Amino acid sequence: MRATFNEQLDQVAANLQQEGELVLRALRGCLNAMERQDAELADEVIVFDDQIDDRYLAIEQGVETLMALQAPVAGDLRRIIAMLHVNLHLERIGDYCVTIAKLVKLTEGLEGDPAMLGAFAEMGARAEEMIRVALAALGTFDAHKAESLVEMDELIDRVNRRAVGYVMDLGADAGKREWGMRMILISRCLERIGDHVVDIGEQVAYVVTGEHREFTDASSPG
Repeated sequence: MRATFNEQLDQVAANLQQEGELVLRALRGCLNAMERQDAELADEVIVFDDQIDDRYLAIEQGVETLMALQAPVAGDLRRIIAMLHVNLHLERIGDYCVTIAKLVKLTEGLEGDPAMLGAFAEMGARAEEMIRVALAALGTFDAHKAESLVEMDELIDRVNRRAVGYVMDLGADAGKREWGMRMILISRCLERIGDHVVDIGEQVAYVVTGEHREFTDASSPG
């Protein structure tokens, strides 16, 4: 019975890693769509989200089955709780990728600003790196690696704070302003993706320590 439980638990963990790879694919797709201003590629990202949602539901059902058939305690229970949270965070990241793709479609035909696109490409690359680190930390329950996500997220936060300034510098052209406002929303999506990845790191730390702890103080200035 115990061996079966461990196998099921490991299978859920493997499914989470696979979901993470799907999310990485969605993020890369929406970033490419933004860089190229490619509406067709954006549509592919939107459709692809169904695969992330399917994996999300499968993991949720797998966890429900574990809880119903077994009576996990201590470390196992923490791991299961963390899996539920990580599953939700990954699904939400997928949703933000869809939002970015939809915003790209809305900016089709509008003149963009290369400097701003470059900044967002930097944010996106950091978000990808953070997801990979978070998945690695989750796979080995490495709390130190998980906490390193906070410092990695600072770059995304800094660029997000500069986004409004970028838009203000675009001038009075209505088309550029419309494009810029859409880009602010994309910047916000990338910033939220970074936050969700940090939250995944916090779940890893919870499994290791048994304590719920936020890595950063929400009351401190961002």
